[in-house]
Amino acid sequence: MKLVWFRRDLRVSDHPALWHACQSGEPVCALFVVSAAQWREHHMAAIQVDFMLRTLAVLQQDLAALNIPLKILHIDRFADTATPLIQFCQQHQIDQVFWQHEYEWNERQRDQACILALRDAGIDYQLFHDQCLIAPKKILTGSGEFYKVFTPFKKNWLKQLSEQPAVCTPVPAPVASCTLSADPLPAHIDGFEPMDETRQALWPAGEHAAQQRLTQFIARHLAQYATERNRPDLDHTSRLSAYLAVGALSNRQCYVAAHQALEGRVEADVWVSELCWRDFYRHVLIGFPRVSRGQAFDVATDRHVEWSYDQAAFTRWCEGNTGVPIVDAAMRALKAEGWMHNRLRMITAMFLTKDLLIDWRWGERYFSEQLIDADLASNNGGWQWSASTGTDAAPYFRIMNPFTQGKEHDPSGLYIKRWIPELSRLHGDQVHDMKLLALCKNYPRPMVDHKLARERAITAFKR
Repeated sequence: MKLVWFRRDLRVSDHPALWHACQSGEPVCALFVVSAAQWREHHMAAIQVDFMLRTLAVLQQDLAALNIPLKILHIDRFADTATPLIQFCQQHQIDQVFWQHEYEWNERQRDQACILALRDAGIDYQLFHDQCLIAPKKILTGSGEFYKVFTPFKKNWLKQLSEQPAVCTPVPAPVASCTLSADPLPAHIDGFEPMDETRQALWPAGEHAAQQRLTQFIARHLAQYATERNRPDLDHTSRLSAYLAVGALSNRQCYVAAHQALEGRVEADVWVSELCWRDFYRHVLIGFPRVSRGQAFDVATDRHVEWSYDQAAFTRWCEGNTGVPIVDAAMRALKAEGWMHNRLRMITAMFLTKDLLIDWRWGERYFSEQLIDADLASNNGGWQWSASTGTDAAPYFRIMNPFTQGKEHDPSGLYIKRWIPELSRLHGDQVHDMKLLALCKNYPRPMVDHKLARERAITAFKR
């Protein structure tokens, strides 16, 4: 019997490992490992765990239609996976295991230990690259090194995709039935609070919901994405990141859908660039594993930048009480919905790391604890970009003015007033008027003077 080990790839379409496992026609079973202690150590958000469990329920149904039962193992930590995996294989006469690469450091260490254990046990295995359109080590500089800058990476990425277009793997045909039955799925995981129905309704789970959302985005918003993507008040982004994070949808499926709809048009190209960023940050995890281990890509910044660790200031940022409307609205939305618009992620991250000069690792951890779509590659990459410590980072002297950003990207204040009722009496763009904001008694004054904070940040990075 064959075994497919599911991780953050919870779907049956465009799943290379599943497709190859099914080609022999022999019985196949599926496995998902719940590693609760490891998830807690990785600061995984409760809303993401809830979303993953609901996605697993859909996956279990889809696998059942293929005569594949989904089994569950509870193994607290990645480092302890190898022995239970071997025992499971031996118990059920598994002769071959199929799975897809994960690129984070702890995950890679787990997989290497499992490979060695499978070899020792005489059990065959096959691994597949799935998370990236082009696998790590397939895109290298002329000197054979990993790219540190996005633009030349993208150029190479697009060139390879033009030479060998991306093709999605079909859903496999049903296989022969096996004697195993599916395991009951856990309703919740200790340490992760289940989501209420209101928050669950924002994020219908499973690959069918993901495909529907992708189709709707392509039809309704892709053509305007280039001009409207930075407007949180319009909400014209795809909101597919949650599905990509748990693998209910693949990067490849998004790329193919965009090209089929608007091939060669700039509107599609802008969104495709976002997909390229996802690949880029995963390549960075492989090429520079220190970023998976709490270290800055630019190691010099860990030596000379004197970060602040002001807990009171950090708490105000987390709670959306900084006195900066666009920052506060975004942080309150994050807490309420478990998601944040990408432009606002940059604004809030740069405010924390530059205006408050608080260590980017605090912000990265908080986002991981709150976001339904958190994954290490994109979260770490985004935070280090904003903090000017990462690959292709924003120059340390290029610091967003959050007031200017709010006026530019939420010109009528619709987004801000949605999340900050204290400002509801202000009309239109009055939420961007510093003098009128000062008259709102229930809303705090700005924590810092942006001009002075900017000068302080530049000085800190020049040391």
